[in-house]
Amino acid sequence: QVHLVESGGGLVQPGGSLRLSCAASGSARRMYVVGWYRQAPGKQRELVATLTSGGSTNYADSVKGRFTISRDIIKNMAYLQMNSMKPEDTAVYYCNGRFSPVGGPDYWGQGTQVTVSS
Repeated sequence: QVHLVESGGGLVQPGGSLRLSCAASGSARRMYVVGWYRQAPGKQRELVATLTSGGSTNYADSVKGRFTISRDIIKNMAYLQMNSMKPEDTAVYYCNGRFSPVGGPDYWGQGTQVTVSS
């Protein structure tokens, strides 16, 4: 089975930057699709960014131009670089990955807290 572990969250001031990491382990092999999601208190979990094995990216409108999703194939890790952060970026951020070409299950990490505050 697959385990995903997020790290890199913490407290940052508005306008600052953080980089989140997502490490895959266990039976995980190639990460075909990776996504970052976030959930703020009282809100539903929402898509932040996705990255396919072919390199296609998709971003939520709220983070376009500020966040960048990337992947390290050798390390089997994914990242979310967050720049120009805003208080509304405050949420628990989750990594999601699919490790099969088609039809396989998705796996979720435990989440990492990101707080943007002065």
